[in-house]
Amino acid sequence: MKSQEIRPGMALNIDGQVWLITNISHVKPGKGPAYTQAKLKNLATGNNIEKRFRSAEDVEQVNLDRREVEYLYSDATGAIFMDCETFDQLTIPKNILGETLLYVKANTAINVLFYNGNPMTVELPASVDLEVTDTPPGIKNATATNQLKEAVLETGLKTRVPPFVENGQVVRISTETGEYQSKV
Repeated sequence: MKSQEIRPGMALNIDGQVWLITNISHVKPGKGPAYTQAKLKNLATGNNIEKRFRSAEDVEQVNLDRREVEYLYSDATGAIFMDCETFDQLTIPKNILGETLLYVKANTAINVLFYNGNPMTVELPASVDLEVTDTPPGIKNATATNQLKEAVLETGLKTRVPPFVENGQVVRISTETGEYQSKV
């Protein structure tokens, strides 16, 4: 396939390794040929790179199997998921998951990408709603400042929230940056 046909979410084989495209932009400079700038994530190591593809360059697409699974619990071996179609349980090691479990509550359905039957990575939604379990009380009438305070959410994720957010409230968190977006 030609490099101008690539889209985010596709996987490519580059130098014998599988890379997931996370972001692309088509660039047409004033001088020189057009190219595609892509941000890639190595599914084996988790490393991120940026790569430039010429518009006429051929790339090798890799077919990944996307399966919806439900997160059940974690133990010493990794995280236990249940396939939503076959109800089979599978264990994904923590080195593949990284920090993604901080954004996933128990009994939540998410997508896992498989390559040759092996789980490679987890696809998270753009944002998640989590309950605040521990945060210091806010200062009354301190609405004019742009101060943020520390908060611990129900999954153990630590983030910074505005002073009006209290324990027990649900907040929306970006899975890309881990930052507070809004109160739910």
